[in-house]
Parts: sequence; structure tokens; C-alpha cells
Amino acid sequence: MKLLVKAPAKINLSLDVLRKREDGYHDVRMIMTTIDLADRLELTELAENRIEIVSHNRYVPDDQRNLAYQAAKLIKERYGVQKGVSIVIEKTIPVAAGLAGGSSDAAATLRGLNKLWKLGLSAEELAKIGAEIGSDVSFCVYGGTAIATGRGEQIEHIPAPPPCWVILAKPQIGVSTADVYRNLKADHVAHPDVDKMIQSIEQGDYEGICSSVGNVLEEVTFSMHPEVEHIKEQMKRFGADAVLMSGSGPTVFGIVRHDSRMHRIYNGLKGFCEQVYAVRMLGEREKLE
Repeated sequence: MKLLVKAPAKINLSLDVLRKREDGYHDVRMIMTTIDLADRLELTELAENRIEIVSHNRYVPDDQRNLAYQAAKLIKERYGVQKGVSIVIEKTIPVAAGLAGGSSDAAATLRGLNKLWKLGLSAEELAKIGAEIGSDVSFCVYGGTAIATGRGEQIEHIPAPPPCWVILAKPQIGVSTADVYRNLKADHVAHPDVDKMIQSIEQGDYEGICSSVGNVLEEVTFSMHPEVEHIKEQMKRFGADAVLMSGSGPTVFGIVRHDSRMHRIYNGLKGFCEQVYAVRMLGEREKLE
């Protein structure tokens, strides 16, 4: 049996870090939403009891470092599944970009294997398993738009933001999330107004959303990689309604409502940044089949 599963990327409309925890993680409060930029996974059941990862992207590991591999291994062990699976990952989401590509692949693997192996697990049960793999996996199991707290695994769903275009630009660098958090001084940064963002989304207030975007990690990533800040400035100059770095970077996104402005920003950025995408905001939850 063969199954195709979509794994959409996410952006952070607001990202605040409250404190460092005793377990080494940070307590966060952030608003995440899915966008129409997605990897595609093909899951094929194998008679042999093994997990196989196939990808033509040289940056995607094909062993236990891959989060989709970890998801398959965890669900196999947890539910005593004696069959194997081949997971072909067709990457569209840039790797190590702050867009949760690896986490979304893991979440898609959980959703897909739940169906392939007829496990009958609820989204909540899958999200709980996902939290053991990585902080963003729980959100990616659900998709949609949500407030994420704790280390990112506690999810509270909110309505989708108003429809708009999202233009993403990723410079040719990788950013270590661990390094960014290590260099963050949570007591000495300007914290975004997460409550105002929630209120604006719930009211469908596009202008309020644009004026409330904020990411406490920007300052740290900008100091480590000035080219990320340069992309943000260019995107503003080209006329995006709001511009923000997603996650720990290095991807920067801008949001606009009008097609003509989207094309202008997209074409302007293509001049000096190789990886540029223009996609719609999704914001709606995944449905378990």
C-alpha cells in the first residue's frame, strides 16, 4: 500500500521567549500559521521490518538524524508494528530555514502511518507523540493557526488570519537554532505584543496583524548574520505590509494582500536572493482521514 502526504511549512507571526528552563529549553509564547509551501511524502509499506528514507536533496539525512525516521521508529516501537516503511521525501521547503520543514515531515509521517497501519489514533494522541520528537512537531500535526507555549508543544487553536500572500526569501546560509537561543538574553530584549496579535487575528484585522508582528530572536540572528537583516530591509523597501524573520531564521517573510505588489516584491528579491517563494497563507487545520 502507498500513501501520499503533504507537509506544509509554518511561519511565526509572533515569537516571544519568556525564560530559560531548568531542562535547558526555553519557555516560549508564539503564534504559528501554516503556508502553502509544502514537502510531499510518499509512504510505502514494506514487508521487511525496517525504515527507509529516500530523498534527492543532499542536505536531508537518510538515517536516524532525520525527524521523519524518528517519527516512524517511535510509532513502530510504541504500537508494536512489525512491518516496515519506505518514506520518499520530496523537498520543497528549504532546509534549516526556520520554516519547520523537518518537523512538518515528521508530523506528516505520523499522520500517514496512522492511516497506513490503521492505528486509529486521534490528532491529540499524534501531537503528544510528536512532542517527543521536536518542539514544532505537535503544531505541525494539526497545522492551521495556533498559540504555542511551553517549549512550543502546548497548542491552542485560533482562527485563520485573513487571506494574503506570503513572500519568503532565504539567504544561502544555515542558522543554528541552538546557537541563537544560547546567545539570547531574554531579559534584555524588546518583547513582541503577542496578545495584540491574537486579538487582531480573532477580529480578522489585517492591519492589526501587520502592526503586531514581532520576533524576539531577530536581534540575535541579525547580529550573527547581518545579511538576514539586509533581506528584511530590502523587503520593506519593496513595499511589503509587514516583514519578519521566521523562527530562528534565516528565512525572512513579507505579507501583502495585492497580487501586483506580491509580484513586485518577488521579482525584486529574485535579483539578489536565490531562494524566493510567493505562496498563500493557509491557516486552516489538517484533517485526519
